[in-house]
Parts: sequence; C-alpha cells; structure tokens
Amino acid sequence: QVHVVESGGGLVQAGGSLRLSCAASGSTVSINTVDWYRQAPGSQRELVAHVTRAGRTNYADSVRGRFTISRDDAKNTVYLQMNNLKPEDTGVYYCNADLAYIGTLRNYWGQGTQVTVSS
Repeated sequence: QVHVVESGGGLVQAGGSLRLSCAASGSTVSINTVDWYRQAPGSQRELVAHVTRAGRTNYADSVRGRFTISRDDAKNTVYLQMNNLKPEDTGVYYCNADLAYIGTLRNYWGQGTQVTVSS
C-alpha cells in the first residue's frame, strides 16, 4: 500500500538545525507536489513550504531564508532543511504529498513529526 513516512523531528536549542524527511513507499511510486505544514499547540495549521515536481518552491514569510525544501526523486524523498530554528518554530510538522502510482495521482498525509525548539 502506498504511504509516506516522516522522520527527523526532535528537540533542539534555538539557533540549531534539523532536517525533516518525507519518504514515499515503493520503487514504483513517484512524488509530484509536496507541502510541509506545521501546527503549534493552540494554533491553526499553517503552510510552511511547497515544492512542485519541477522543483519550484514557495515559503511562508516566517521561514523564508531559514528553511529549504528540496527533493531527491531517485529516493522518493522530500526534505525540509530547517536552520536557525526559533522557539516559535515549535510544532507538529506534516508532509502532504501528491503521489503517482501506476498511472494514478492521489494525495497522502504523513503521520506528523514533532519539532521542539528550546530557548
């Protein structure tokens, strides 16, 4: 069954870095567009970064210049490199991916990974 698996979250100090991964299952699966969302406790979910199949990217103003979304299609994986992390970056990060599998395109959500940035 097709699914995506997230990893890379954790606890870091302010100013530190983390790299999140969103990996699609199966060698016959390919990733089209991917969005990274995050949701802090008591806050609404917000779009953090976006990447198209061609590699075009967009970022939320709050993370632009600090976060970088990238893709490795050979590994069916999309990354979110997060540098100079701030306490306000704390939250659960979700990968939302459009996956192509044997001629079909469907949307998949990852399970979420916790990112905590201490002061």
